[in-house]
Amino acid sequence: MASSLFAEDLTCSICQSIFSDPVTLQCGHSFCRRCAGEALAVGPRCPQCSLAVVVTEAHDLPSSFILRSLAEKARGAQSLEADRVQAVDLCPEHDEKLKLFCFTDQQLACIICRDSERHEGHKFKPIKEADAVLRKELENFVENVSSDISAVQDVAHRQREEISKSKEKSERLTTQISSQFKEMHEFLRRREKEIKNELKQKQKDDMKRMSENLSIVEAALSESRELQVKATSTLTITNPEKFLKTWTEDNNRKTPGVLLRPRANKLTVEDSSFSLGPYESHLQFFVWKEMLQEIHPRAERLSLTTNSPEVIITNSGRSLIWQQFQHANTKFKGNPYRDFRLKKVEGMFDKNDVQVFSSSEFSSGQHYWEVDVGSRDIWKLGINDYFLDLDGQQYTVCGPNETRAVTLANRAQKIGLYLNCSSKQLSFYDAESLTHIDTVDLNLSSSAVSAFFSIQHRDPDYDPLTVCWY
Repeated sequence: MASSLFAEDLTCSICQSIFSDPVTLQCGHSFCRRCAGEALAVGPRCPQCSLAVVVTEAHDLPSSFILRSLAEKARGAQSLEADRVQAVDLCPEHDEKLKLFCFTDQQLACIICRDSERHEGHKFKPIKEADAVLRKELENFVENVSSDISAVQDVAHRQREEISKSKEKSERLTTQISSQFKEMHEFLRRREKEIKNELKQKQKDDMKRMSENLSIVEAALSESRELQVKATSTLTITNPEKFLKTWTEDNNRKTPGVLLRPRANKLTVEDSSFSLGPYESHLQFFVWKEMLQEIHPRAERLSLTTNSPEVIITNSGRSLIWQQFQHANTKFKGNPYRDFRLKKVEGMFDKNDVQVFSSSEFSSGQHYWEVDVGSRDIWKLGINDYFLDLDGQQYTVCGPNETRAVTLANRAQKIGLYLNCSSKQLSFYDAESLTHIDTVDLNLSSSAVSAFFSIQHRDPDYDPLTVCWY
């Protein structure tokens, strides 16, 4: 197929044969030197485009050495092709008539081949029957490949859209970061450069991952198109032996099931997923904590609410204290927790835990708040069903289906919580050093969540748990 097309490109339009001593006229068209001479003898015009030609003698035209070399190769390829077609009727191993087709090895075979040890257990059919079976499969493939190519093109289109979104997000965040860093001095300019470099690296990694996937998709698309062209061309061969020989040799004896399988259902679109974490939406606040200088921080000013009679909320609704703190000498009879009306999550809280939620609810965007836990060593902080737990000694990240221990270099006095509703993640930080503690993926069933706080009974309790306001 390829050699046939190659020869067509190297055919003289006058004699309809492969170029012999090709020359090129001033207009760019090429002919055999003899053909060009005969045409110019009639009139000084190109026989193909009719443009006037300065040189009218064929022997004055320069030879086209590139065309000559290609023409010689094309003639050699035609000769090899003719020899191969002549040999197709006989088995190259046994010199017997090729009357069978081995479906196992996907090749023509003779009677002796069928009975040989190499083909033991293989499936054979007469050539005409094999031709009908494979031709039908190939016809079905050609019929269905268009839809598969369309599906692959759709995957590639959606991947390009994700790449475009990634670029737009990167540009938007770069502008946002630049405008905020303008309010800072030399140290802040250095931090701006550091964070921008982080963004560029993340965006570069994101682009690399998605571009690599797009390359895979486009390779699959190219392969399908190439296979479509080969299959369509092969179907034009009417001779059964030549048809089977051409198709199986071109495809390295692969089974039709492997060659003709759909590709689109195994391709995916890589999403644009890079994130700068809290620096996307709370950059100034985080840098302010590093600089301890005046900026315009952005943190949630949460207010607490609870129905439990065992705790009181003070300090404008942001500090949580056990009620027993004010009645340290009171003696309780029985279980003092028997009348609690608490919002519980089955199996996740101690019976002595008091749970408090923020009056604010979050369903979209990014949110950050800090909680001063002071010297308390028993608490839980997070959102509905997901929290960081300190049980006196060990820090543990908890969720409905997972619990994992985390290690902090020092006991944290303030805990920062970053909720990203877009990526459905909750991150915990040591707010004093802005050290990342852990991040948990969220599987939220409700459309909105609240900040969650829990403390356990200590008698007396002089140490409140306080939401930080800035």
